[in-house]
Amino acid sequence: MKNSLVITVLLAFSAFGAAAQPYTLDDCRRMALENNVRVRNSALDRDIARETRREAFTHYFPSVSATGVIFAANRGMAQMDMSVPVALPSPLPSMEIPFSMSMLKHGKAAGVAAMQPVFAGGRIVYGNRLARVGERVAGLRAELSGQEVVLRTEEYFRQVVGLEAKLQTVAVSERLLERLHHEVALAVEAGLTTRNDLLRVELRQQEVASRRLKLENGLAVSKMLLCQYVGAGPLGFEVRDDSVQTPPPPTQYYVDPAEALERRAEYRLLDEQVEASRLEKRMTSGKRMPTVGVGAGYMYHDFLQKDNDFGVVYASVTVPITAWWGGTHATRQAELKLRQAENERRNNAELMEVEIRQTWNDLQEAYRQIMLAEKSVEQSAENMRLNEQYYRVGTATLSDALDAQTLFEQSRNQYTDACNDYRSALTRYLQITGR
Repeated sequence: MKNSLVITVLLAFSAFGAAAQPYTLDDCRRMALENNVRVRNSALDRDIARETRREAFTHYFPSVSATGVIFAANRGMAQMDMSVPVALPSPLPSMEIPFSMSMLKHGKAAGVAAMQPVFAGGRIVYGNRLARVGERVAGLRAELSGQEVVLRTEEYFRQVVGLEAKLQTVAVSERLLERLHHEVALAVEAGLTTRNDLLRVELRQQEVASRRLKLENGLAVSKMLLCQYVGAGPLGFEVRDDSVQTPPPPTQYYVDPAEALERRAEYRLLDEQVEASRLEKRMTSGKRMPTVGVGAGYMYHDFLQKDNDFGVVYASVTVPITAWWGGTHATRQAELKLRQAENERRNNAELMEVEIRQTWNDLQEAYRQIMLAEKSVEQSAENMRLNEQYYRVGTATLSDALDAQTLFEQSRNQYTDACNDYRSALTRYLQITGR
């Protein structure tokens, strides 16, 4: 019994340790791509498009149908009254004998027929091509969904990492204020200052404690959002940021906008939309063309209490005469839609190229913000160290020391935000350049 209890406790601790395993950004991306509902639905859309393409391919083959019927009526469906002339020996006059006939009171029939389309105005060929375009479009949309999920995952991840970094900054401020509180308390006991200074330090400590509470609550909510988005359990969920403290400069990631445009899934999607409009135009024209088909069948029936079976071959030609009345306008409409798709592709391609250039400018600006924030952290840290020393020797006031601590905390938070903004901008730039 005691051994079982020990084993249970060990298993519980091991399970808790496994649940508390920190997740990296790559882990969160992988889980999001596996578990996110939007990605799963995009994969289902791709499967639907694949089945649609396979269904369209079956139109190349003959359409086979089988028919069977059996019936029984309360009386014959064919009723006839007839008379039969009867010749009598002379000199008797001839006469007619009337009688009634009833047929088709019951019977059965069955048959099987196969129809092979020979020519359908290209609608079968273009329909299959259009189905393949739809499958490629579904694949591109699934790719875009995956990119958006990865981008949103990183946003949530960076939010968690940024709040944790700010909590570390708060911890540094708490230690600094604790040390300053101790020094001011000693000065109050020695009669070198008033309790008003000690109260000011305590008020600043309460402000820092309030910020810690807000950060902890925000961190809890951010973790819950990240857990829900990647499909992980919230129990013991922790993250680990493996990125370097100072991100690399953006110059190594630059790519020519014209080259990047060809890589983008959005641009390829525009190409597919133009191709789809072109195929729809051809299918519209094909509706005015004759339809030719050949077929064969085998039939059997028993309507007159006699089995009868036979085979038949036939050809069918259908000319849609009335379709020409509105077909010209439908074709013209399809041509105009094709021109619209081409105009949209040209316009959106220009906008995407502008977006690539703008994102590159934002990335450079974000990196310069890191350099400025890093310099501010160094200056504020030195300013805080000097003001703390000056306060000890009496050449600086308590307000100067508290202001220096506040500036240090603000500069560290700005540096954290700048690093997160740069990494998010880098991910965005890599995404819109097709990488």
